[in-house]
Amino acid sequence: MPKSPQFLAKRLRSEGEKMTEFFAGLDDAGWMKMLYTEGQDWRIRDVLAHFVSAERSFLRLFEAVLQRGEGVSDDFDVNRFNNAEVANMKEMSTAELLEAFVEIRAKMIAWVETLNTEDLQKEGRHPFLEETTLEEMIKLVYRHNQIHYRDIRKNVA
Repeated sequence: MPKSPQFLAKRLRSEGEKMTEFFAGLDDAGWMKMLYTEGQDWRIRDVLAHFVSAERSFLRLFEAVLQRGEGVSDDFDVNRFNNAEVANMKEMSTAELLEAFVEIRAKMIAWVETLNTEDLQKEGRHPFLEETTLEEMIKLVYRHNQIHYRDIRKNVA
């Protein structure tokens, strides 16, 4: 059964608060723990940088889907994009990253709250899900973070 924009905004808010609380509780050693070593190495701080980058990009993508039914190109390389984005944020402090996450999540929630149920059925191409609805893309925002959070808890926390 399709979800309402209000339901999705509530889930984004709840998951965002949980992530913010988790990251705010990390000490310096926690931020630097290695999480992923396949491909490019990512520490826990890099995962937060990834959340910020992904969410900023998703807002632009979702607006393009809503307005024009567009999405990413068929040849979009999500791993190359993610690694480049995380590398671009290396100089940001953990406090700056956390502030950026809180800010971009608030923007995502506010944007979702402007939608109606018909908007959620518009389709476009997502970098991971490929052709799908805006509703499924929005759900993946909080599910994506939950997957990384599970990895953190399982492997290093």
